[in-house]
Amino acid sequence: MARAPKDITVLHGHHVITGSELRDAFVADEGLENPVRMRRRILHGAVLVLLVGLIAAAIVVALAIMNGQIKIPTAERSNSASSVCPAAAYDYTPPEKINVNVFNSTSRPGLARTVADAFAARKFVVGAVANTTSSYRGVALVVSGAAGQSAAFSVQRNLPGSDYFQDGRTDPSVDVILTGDYKELAKPELVDQTPGKLSCPREDRRIVDDSKWPVIPTALPSGQPAGS
Repeated sequence: MARAPKDITVLHGHHVITGSELRDAFVADEGLENPVRMRRRILHGAVLVLLVGLIAAAIVVALAIMNGQIKIPTAERSNSASSVCPAAAYDYTPPEKINVNVFNSTSRPGLARTVADAFAARKFVVGAVANTTSSYRGVALVVSGAAGQSAAFSVQRNLPGSDYFQDGRTDPSVDVILTGDYKELAKPELVDQTPGKLSCPREDRRIVDDSKWPVIPTALPSGQPAGS
């Protein structure tokens, strides 16, 4: 009796996978994985493009700041916005109605007396003349209380470049504190006597001038000789 041909795809009752079937299975698996891989590649590409864009934008902004095209607000703006300089306008007060004290904070001997005599020659009523100390850098300080602002305005017109400060005194007297950049008073015939405002140039120098408020001299003790 003839034997039936042996089925080579069956071994001990189990189906043997052929090469063609195995290739078909891998092709099917790869077909399922391709969309997942594609989405990952798209996501990674989008993230990379975003990072490159952010870096480029940061470089552009930094260059714009360095070139001054973009300005960042600083503390200097807020300081200048809150002015401490009186805004009122004043008439020129006749010198004979002004009591002025003169103080020398420089190393130049005799400066307070020289300037005091020049004020006296202009009919100012000169009081104390002495030496003092001040960390202020500039021409001179003109100091008064609220009652002496009009008088301080007239003093400043004779002392161009000076800087006004207000203290707590109640009388209308004015202190002049001569500092390192002082050279001379304005010539009498060139003194501007038109109405105007007090001058506070120190406000414009706050970014480079970190000195504290000036040392305000007090009245000389009785019996103490005036300085030079």
